[in-house]
Amino acid sequence: MQKRWVQVTLAVAALLVIAIVLVPFLVNADTFRPMLQNQLSAALGRRITLGHISFSLLSGSLVAEDIVIADDPAFSSAPFLQARTLRIGIDVAPFLFHRQLNVRNLIIESPSIQLIHAQDGRWNFSSIGGTAQTSQKQPGAIPDFTVGELKISNGSATVSSMPSTGKTLAYTAVNLDLHQFAFNKSFPFQLSASLPGAGSFQLSGTGGPIAQQDASDTPFRATLQLKHFDPVAVGVVDRDKGISMVTDIDAQLASDGATLTSSGKIQASNLQLARTGSPAPRPVDIDYSISNNLDTRTGQVSDISIHTGNVAAHVNGSYQLTPQAVVLNLRLAAPNLPIDQLEQLLPAFGVTLPSGSDLRGGSLTANLAITGPATATTITGPVEIDNTQLAGFDLGSKIQGMNPFGGTGGGTAIQTLRANVNSSPQSTQLTNIYGNLPQIGSATGNGTVYPNGSLDFHLVAMFSATSGVGAIAGTAVNAVSSLLGGFLHPNAKPSASKNTGIPLTITGTTKNPSIHADLGAMLR
Repeated sequence: MQKRWVQVTLAVAALLVIAIVLVPFLVNADTFRPMLQNQLSAALGRRITLGHISFSLLSGSLVAEDIVIADDPAFSSAPFLQARTLRIGIDVAPFLFHRQLNVRNLIIESPSIQLIHAQDGRWNFSSIGGTAQTSQKQPGAIPDFTVGELKISNGSATVSSMPSTGKTLAYTAVNLDLHQFAFNKSFPFQLSASLPGAGSFQLSGTGGPIAQQDASDTPFRATLQLKHFDPVAVGVVDRDKGISMVTDIDAQLASDGATLTSSGKIQASNLQLARTGSPAPRPVDIDYSISNNLDTRTGQVSDISIHTGNVAAHVNGSYQLTPQAVVLNLRLAAPNLPIDQLEQLLPAFGVTLPSGSDLRGGSLTANLAITGPATATTITGPVEIDNTQLAGFDLGSKIQGMNPFGGTGGGTAIQTLRANVNSSPQSTQLTNIYGNLPQIGSATGNGTVYPNGSLDFHLVAMFSATSGVGAIAGTAVNAVSSLLGGFLHPNAKPSASKNTGIPLTITGTTKNPSIHADLGAMLR
C-alpha cells in the first residue's frame, strides 16, 4: 500500500514537472501584448510599448522584453524609461483557464530613466497619470489602476534641466518599491540610490493620492538619510566655486502638495565656504528647519543653527529657486560667541591668520546679511572681536620703518577690533576699521582682501604714549621732526610733534602680511 502511494506521488510530481515545462510552450502569452500595452498606457497617461512576452508558470508571471515608456513630448522625444525586462506577476488560474489578466505586481529590471526639470518648476514626470492630455483647469479622471507592488530594481537615472544648463546628474543602483499602489489613495514607498563620490540616498515613507494636475505635487511624509553626500562630486556645485563638504543628513520631510517642509540634522566634514578658504579641521553640526512653496518656488528658513563646540550661530530668512541658482536673502546672527570654539570655522570662511599665529580667548559678534546666488553670495554687515590675543604674532616688531624699536612680547593683545564687511567673490572690503591694541594704541582705516589672499590696507595708527611701542614711536617721530627742523630752521627751538597719527600700509598676504609705517608723512 505504501509503495502504491509513493508511485502515485512520483506520478503527480512528474505531471507537475511536465506541466511546468510544457505550459509556457502551449500558452501564447504574446497575444496579451496589445491588451497590456493599452492598460499600462491608459494608467500612466504615456505611450508604453512592450517587446515579446513569455509566460513563466513557476514564477507566475509574464516576462516582457524591451519595455519603453515615452516621455512627455513637451520635454523630450527620447524615452522617459527603457528597460530590457518587465516582470508582470499575475493570478495564474484565471489566466490559464479564463484568459483573464489580473496583475498583482510589476517589476522593472535595470531600467534607464531620464528626469528633466523645466524652468517653470515642472518635471517630465509631472503629467504621469493621464493629466498630460487634460486641461489643468479640467483634470481628467483618476486612473483605475491598482497593483500590489510596483518595483524598479537596480536602475540608473540622469537628471537634467530644460533649457539645458550643461549639468547632468547621474545616479546608479536606483531602487523604488511601492506597496499596494493606487492613484487615488496613500501607499508606502521606499526609494534608494547610489551617488557619485561614494554617497548613498534613502527615502522612505508614505505618499499619495497622486496629484492629478502635477504628479510632483503628490503629498507625502518621509524620512531622508543621505550619507557621504559630496555636492562637488555629485555635480550640484562647480568645483571652482570654492564650496565643498562631505555631509551626512538625517531629516524629516512632509508635503501637502503646496508646501514642502523639512527639518533635520547635518554633519558636514571638510567644510569650505569660500574660494580663499580651506577645509575646516573638524566636522560641523547643523540643525535646520525650512519650508518651500512649491508653486512660487520660494522658501523660508525658520532657523539654521551652525554648531561649534557648545555654541551656535543662527541663520534665518528666505530664498528663491531660479533656473540658474538658489538666490538667498538670509541673515546670520552670532552674538558674543567664544573665539576659542569658533576658530576651527575660520578657515572654511576664508579667514586666514598670519603663519604661526592663533587666536586665544575673547568673543566674536557678527550680524551679517547673506544675499545673492548661493554659490556667489555677497556678505555684508558689522563684525567685532573683543578681548582676544593673537598669539604668535608680534605686531610691534612687524611694523617696518620703526625697527628696531621693540615689539609686543611674542603676541598681540586685542581689546577691540571691529569693521563693516562687504564680501563678494571679487574681494572682501573692510571699512570703518577700528582697532584698540592696549600694548600699542589704536588704528582706523579701510582695507581690501583679494581672493588670492593679497592685502591692501591703509590705516592711521595712534600710538599710546604709555605703551612701550607707542613711546618709542613718539620718540622716533620727535627725533625726525627735530632733525628735519634743525636743517630748515637752525635757530628755531625744537618742539614736540603733535600726535596726529602715523599712516600704516599693510600689503603682502594674509599668511605673511607686510606692515609699513610712514613716519615722514607726519611732517608733510
